[in-house]
Amino acid sequence: MKLFNKKKADSYDPVFSSHSGIERCLRNFMNMFLGILLVCSCWGIKQVVETQNTDKNLADIDPTRKTIPIRSTKLYSANEQLIYFTSTSLLNDDRHLIFLSDRSGHPNIFLRDLKTGNERQLSSNSEGFLKSYVYFDGKPYSGFGKASVSVDPERGLIYYIQGRNIIKVDTSGHQTVLAEYPTGQMTAFTHVSRDGSRLCVPTTDARALDGDNILPGKPKYNIDKRVRDEKLSSYLRVFDTKTGKEILCERVPEAWITHVQFSPVNNQLILYNNEWPSDCGIRRIWLWDGKTHHRMRDEGRGRSKGDWTCHEMWQRDGKAIIYHGMYGNGSAYIGRVNPDGSGRVEIPLPTGWKRYGHFTEGSSNLLITDGYYTEDDDRLIPKDPGSGLWICMLKVNWGQRKIQWIPLCRNGSSWRTQDEHPHPIFNHSSTSVFFTSDMDGKRAVYQVAVPRLNE
Repeated sequence: MKLFNKKKADSYDPVFSSHSGIERCLRNFMNMFLGILLVCSCWGIKQVVETQNTDKNLADIDPTRKTIPIRSTKLYSANEQLIYFTSTSLLNDDRHLIFLSDRSGHPNIFLRDLKTGNERQLSSNSEGFLKSYVYFDGKPYSGFGKASVSVDPERGLIYYIQGRNIIKVDTSGHQTVLAEYPTGQMTAFTHVSRDGSRLCVPTTDARALDGDNILPGKPKYNIDKRVRDEKLSSYLRVFDTKTGKEILCERVPEAWITHVQFSPVNNQLILYNNEWPSDCGIRRIWLWDGKTHHRMRDEGRGRSKGDWTCHEMWQRDGKAIIYHGMYGNGSAYIGRVNPDGSGRVEIPLPTGWKRYGHFTEGSSNLLITDGYYTEDDDRLIPKDPGSGLWICMLKVNWGQRKIQWIPLCRNGSSWRTQDEHPHPIFNHSSTSVFFTSDMDGKRAVYQVAVPRLNE
């Protein structure tokens, strides 16, 4: 490993343009000094790497916590994956894992006891998968909604869509059809409230996804433009989880809504998105309080409508909303804002850290991600060179605008399709992280332990 590059030094400082003995002494001294730093970092001294951001943001990296992930799902002949990251995939006991598997020849929901290894199939789909966001090549109004699954971890109930039916299933496999969504609508990711009383099912006028036509994949046209040009709408449909009654339906004109999340502390607040919008910097994140739709990111103080903003989520305590993205100048960031729009903080990430990923939250100020973090010897992923290679834990000090990065393991995923996205999540106690990867050829769920930060 070269610790000092002569050509780089020569081009940087005229002192090194000659080949004098002084130069060799200085170079030897610098090599020795950098070598000592490298050895020290392996013994637990944290690396601090200065970036080129205008605010002189520092990347505090602890490289000493890397470990090998453990495979949690064991059927090597099947593709198996976590539920989408806006829902947990674990019951409150952190012992029972809810996951999707195609072992039956069709996607279905399974329950696994992580202690005993016992598994149970909870859904009974035999009709392929439903056309919806982000599964554009599915069957219109038929099959299992791969994007539709939401878990109520406290009560052990799972909600999903089969065809046009909205279904509730318990851990014994008992299924109840709660409701039916209207024809002429396409669905996306759903969400159940923390108290288990409400289920939000976003739908969009089917014309947005080319109606009943079966597509080979993502439409070639701009969906957001079609929605706006043709005055299409999305709907926030909220159902009572006991009676199945649709208790409200809020029309949102000229919007394509694919992500919805109830506030953890207030069922009246629904966080939602506009998917793949123009003016993404200001039109992605919205909050509906039952009366008014609030834009959660606006222009000013370095923010622009031309920024990319994505993957909004609630803090576990409901006191703030976390999101991430990239400024127009190419610098990535993580942001947080209070539900009333106050207290916004956006922390730029190190220059060159642009690999796509997701963030979810654990206990106090802990985040987990499958993106951005980059090491010098990282090789590009052949299929998707812009996607993340590592599962990293972040300890964030929002007040000081500082982040400690703790790489745990490589995710090993190809990111070939939506289903290979790792989508890492903490368990409820924040002692483990679970993620999806096809590192062994087929998709499986993996687990890695969370290190104790005071050790």
